[in-house]
Amino acid sequence: MIEKRFLIVVDMQKDFIDGSLGTTEAQAIVPAAAARIRECREAGWTVIGTLDTHGENYLDTPEGRKLPVRHCIRGTEGWRLNGDIAREMRGCALVEKPTFGSVRLPGIIEALAGGEKAFAIELLGLCTDICVVSNALLLKAHFPDAAISVNERCCAGVTPEKHRAALETMGSCQIDIV
Repeated sequence: MIEKRFLIVVDMQKDFIDGSLGTTEAQAIVPAAAARIRECREAGWTVIGTLDTHGENYLDTPEGRKLPVRHCIRGTEGWRLNGDIAREMRGCALVEKPTFGSVRLPGIIEALAGGEKAFAIELLGLCTDICVVSNALLLKAHFPDAAISVNERCCAGVTPEKHRAALETMGSCQIDIV
């Protein structure tokens, strides 16, 4: 029986929603994502958010040379969570990550699980085809026996086609799409 549940809110930051890398699809998921965060918190889930975090030298990094769009620079308005998401996440842990997937996240979940082996992890957020898939696969590799799912109506990809492709990839890796 699963006693402990985690919701991972991936990079619901202004730059990915309506900032330098924003899309209409990302804007469209905000109400559903905020509602899901609220629902999970009310049900007693542990909610953790990730923050894509770069320095002023972003354009000089390997990622910045391949994606030359300044975004999520620590301390800027675009780095902050969307206002609706921030309200629902008040008091929740936030994990900064300098790249697509957080290598710290599995250890944080393991510590919060307190030795419990049967737990569930649900992910939502942005972008399905970059950071959501990266974190989902890292978590699945670290916790192969955990029930891991991605909430597709609370995710958006760089394009609708890439969103669907990422969901298919995660499904192939035994991550449930809900």
